[in-house]
Amino acid sequence: MRQENQIEREVWDSNRKALFINLDSTIYGSFAEIGGGQEVARCFFQSGGASGTVARTVSAYDMAFSDYLYGESPSRRYVSEQRLMQMLNKEYNSLETLLKKQRGSNTRFFAFANTVTTLNYRKDNEAHGWIGVRFQIKPDAKPNDVVLHVRLLENDSLQQQQTLGVLGVNLLYACYYNYQYPNSFLKSLLDDISNDRIEIDMIRMSGPDLAYVDNRLLAVQLVKNGMTKVTMFDRHGHVQQPADLLYKKNIMVLRGSFRPITYVGFDMLKSGFALFKKEVGYNKKTPNAEVLCEITLNNLIDEDNFDERDFLDRVDILCGMGQNVMISNFREFYRLGEWFQRFKIDNVRMVIGALTFRNVIDKKYYKHLKGGMMEAFGKLFMDNLRVYIYPGREKNEDEIITVHNMPIDKEIVYLYRHLTENNYILDIPGYKKDVLPYFSHVVLQKIQNNEPGWEEMVPKYVSAFIKTKQLFGYNNPG
Repeated sequence: MRQENQIEREVWDSNRKALFINLDSTIYGSFAEIGGGQEVARCFFQSGGASGTVARTVSAYDMAFSDYLYGESPSRRYVSEQRLMQMLNKEYNSLETLLKKQRGSNTRFFAFANTVTTLNYRKDNEAHGWIGVRFQIKPDAKPNDVVLHVRLLENDSLQQQQTLGVLGVNLLYACYYNYQYPNSFLKSLLDDISNDRIEIDMIRMSGPDLAYVDNRLLAVQLVKNGMTKVTMFDRHGHVQQPADLLYKKNIMVLRGSFRPITYVGFDMLKSGFALFKKEVGYNKKTPNAEVLCEITLNNLIDEDNFDERDFLDRVDILCGMGQNVMISNFREFYRLGEWFQRFKIDNVRMVIGALTFRNVIDKKYYKHLKGGMMEAFGKLFMDNLRVYIYPGREKNEDEIITVHNMPIDKEIVYLYRHLTENNYILDIPGYKKDVLPYFSHVVLQKIQNNEPGWEEMVPKYVSAFIKTKQLFGYNNPG
């Protein structure tokens, strides 16, 4: 992705941005908004000069009208990316069909669409939505797409609608004036909006003018900028909205640095999934389970020095091994477990190495909580969450640490016994003893020091990938 100028940009409010667009005679398009009111179109009308920008606005609240305009939604989900794309297709094609001959040579067309559900009067629903723009940078050019998913966090539907209006103006403005600078593009979306009002947990940019954008890197910037807590990539390396990937699934998650993934990490996935399948009743014909390799942002950023290439290398390796990748900003495991409870997930299983789990049960890490470890464990061990312990062995030690001989502080011995006896904490059987010393940091040190033997500590695919791409400081001694 292109390097961005670090000079601080000027922040405009939404009214000024809308007016600036309205006064640009080359920008012209339509607004289609479902569910959250016509808040974005209203912002352009209120700023003045909207006749120079707005070709039409439409709100198809009734499902029958929505289907009439945009076609039936195969999933019958109207607040979905699929419906958003149907809206963008219809609106943009209508613009070109009706207006291209008349003004196409001097007009940059756009279609703005959103499908959003705000809080209901009971305030017991998930307020979220999909927003997108299809737009031309130059007249008669092929259009580009920007699509994002948002969660509305305010506890009042009117406030949510107002926030949606500001976000929509910011998005359209960014498409025309910040498209060359992806991180500035992202940050500008929250101009005039604080982080506690909205969360953007997925964004995708595509088209001839946006071909340089790496959407995986864009997604992790959402986490880095504090715009969301989690972003996800499927096994093909495509950015995914978390709810779509997790909906009504059984989830197994393995946290690690994966720098690189070794035979230990590979065996944790393999042996953990073998237990997981038996426990949740895995159905191969209609897969009801997903495995996630999670990298916490704390492992990606060192004193605010974010190594973009290093991150992408790890994602490439994991996706190349057929794994989904999850990036989060959660330091503690209980925060990760608490986050999963937001979704309709059948079961969650966390695979944690025994040596790491010793830190999880160390009370010094929970001094910031009023309830200490009890509060943390109450958030971690929900009804549908269990922890799988992968046995560990210290360097130069013979004893293998498992659930049953885990060193336990006397203050929590009865709590630990309760969790193990009720199967909240389980040993992973069938592990490979011979790979236990193959820690990632050991392999990384060997690679960087040009020491022999590291190839035997990682899967063949990984060693070949590292050598071919010369990753993690690898320097071919030949």
